[in-house]
Amino acid sequence: MAKIIVVTSGKGGVGKTTSSAAIGTGLALAGKKTVIVDFDIGLRNLDLIMGCERRVVYDFVNVINGEANLKQTLIKDKRVENLFILPASQTRDKDALTKEGVERVLNELSADFDFIICDSPAGIESGAMMALYFADEAVVVTNPEVSSVRDSDRILGMLSSKSRRAEQGLDGIKEHLLLTRYNPERVLKGEMLSVEDVKEILAIELVGVIPESQAVLNASNSGQPVILDEESDAGQAYLDTVKRLLGETVPFRFLTVERKGFIKRLFGG
Repeated sequence: MAKIIVVTSGKGGVGKTTSSAAIGTGLALAGKKTVIVDFDIGLRNLDLIMGCERRVVYDFVNVINGEANLKQTLIKDKRVENLFILPASQTRDKDALTKEGVERVLNELSADFDFIICDSPAGIESGAMMALYFADEAVVVTNPEVSSVRDSDRILGMLSSKSRRAEQGLDGIKEHLLLTRYNPERVLKGEMLSVEDVKEILAIELVGVIPESQAVLNASNSGQPVILDEESDAGQAYLDTVKRLLGETVPFRFLTVERKGFIKRLFGG
């Protein structure tokens, strides 16, 4: 049976789809057969981030409605073995996702995959609730700013009360905090919350800190998950995050301002 992980947030634009793509790719690189499911019906950005938009023929809603099967619909990544994408529909609305239909698809995927990554829409509307309902674990993505953290706190309330696990009286969804667009220089200037500030407010386990990086935008524009850019700080931070999700103990990096050496100071580097 697959482990179902929802990547969620209260606020839009915090890097959920980037994180879903990176985490799913990282799990596949670690030898885990992984599928990333786009729950953002009507918008559909995951296929762009993954660089497979031209290969979409059928989508998640087609499978739910019996208009296509998973074998026809799943897109196999060309770069990473064991990685697949289930794209969302661009032409339907979020009400096209029914609890029974989603459960049937997830059950079918569970029989064949190690991990199912659910890329959730932002907020608490029906698509987001559907993405988190069946989850075993949640990666809550937030930026180090007050409004983003406050909205994430609201999502934590939904995870603890609106999931299938909560309804069945089982242990709750295991929650992980992923802090994105972190800039230690701005933290020192008081323009951004620190890691400790965010941890204190949300009180959940920190699984990753992704630095603010041009590499993220470059990767998105080129249709490549940033985790494949192992030279970049963001790519390395996502690799660390995946290792922690898999149970490894990995020290956190990119939390402090880099001290410039003499040569860099001399030449203004």
